[in-house]
Amino acid sequence: MGVVLERVGGVAVLTIDSPPLNLYTVELHESFAVALDEIEARPARAVLVRAAGNIVSGGVDVALFAAQRSVVEAKALFDVMLELPERIAALGCPTVFAAHGLCLTWAFEVALACDLLLAVEESRFGLVESVIGLTPTMGGTQRLAARAGVARAKEMVLTGDKYDADTLHAWNVVNEVFPEAGFADAALSYTTLLADGPTRAHAATKSLLRHFEAGGVPQATAHTTATAAALYDTADLQEGVRSFLADGPGRATFTGH
Repeated sequence: MGVVLERVGGVAVLTIDSPPLNLYTVELHESFAVALDEIEARPARAVLVRAAGNIVSGGVDVALFAAQRSVVEAKALFDVMLELPERIAALGCPTVFAAHGLCLTWAFEVALACDLLLAVEESRFGLVESVIGLTPTMGGTQRLAARAGVARAKEMVLTGDKYDADTLHAWNVVNEVFPEAGFADAALSYTTLLADGPTRAHAATKSLLRHFEAGGVPQATAHTTATAAALYDTADLQEGVRSFLADGPGRATFTGH
């Protein structure tokens, strides 16, 4: 129980499996961290994060918060919790989160740290920490603001309401909404298409967007030409150009090198 890692071709599939509610606990965090250690040691070409059971997660085990006896202890806990989405966001390959049901607090914050968020029509999302007098501690507030704008982030966090997939799709938080039937296969197929692409070019895209997030268009532009030029050392660019000239667009086979 915890987080299970399996490899499906070039995709590393991380499955949150801690029934019945997939609550965040120290043990679940450690299991997730071990899986990320493995992905960092042996990089995948794409990562899919999903959950087993009827829901994605009911949130954090509140007993964990009750165990903190001081501001210092709480800060130490929150620093550890924040490492999880930060490590996911730092991965060089495309990352996809698949939400098949209720997705609250820490799990939604992990989803927001992924590059792309897929959901079924029936799924619901919330940053509901205000119910215990807390604010999100794993970066969800600011990552939500980056996708949907500050006003929408304030709305979700201050009200503590839950929102459906169609609403968050309209907010540019959810990238695609799928029917429930066949969702697991659709999410894996979606991620596999990314894994089959030019992995080093995808990493370059993510790098430039991190520069944009940190310093806007000027900072991203300052790094654009060097980042793109470095791809001339990759086998995928050489093969992509060769294939395009010889066979036309969309026929190249990329190896991730």
